[in-house]
Amino acid sequence: MRWSFALITIACLCALAGCHSPYVVATVSNHTSQRIELVEVDYPSASFGVQALAPGSDFHYRFKVLGSGDMKLLYTDDAHQSHTVNGPFLKEGAEGPLGIIITPAGVSWLPGSGLATGK
Repeated sequence: MRWSFALITIACLCALAGCHSPYVVATVSNHTSQRIELVEVDYPSASFGVQALAPGSDFHYRFKVLGSGDMKLLYTDDAHQSHTVNGPFLKEGAEGPLGIIITPAGVSWLPGSGLATGK
């Protein structure tokens, strides 16, 4: 009886070790000389954000894409101007790194090579 339980437990642990859940690792970077306020990133089915992002700093966030749709970045600059920038289309189950870089000239979206984007 003990051996049966041990074998079942080992089999379950081995099966779980082989499981993989796809996720996106996003990094929002402030490459300006000013503080950015109220940073929000919308993605299919949810959003994440940070209250403020200091000059030269990064904010890291990991998320799972449920559903498909466009991304969007919303933030407020040091002059209290609100900005909305459309991003890439993500498919459900997308996986890989995503860089979102805010510069004085605008916003760059840098999806990694493994990130499934496009409609």
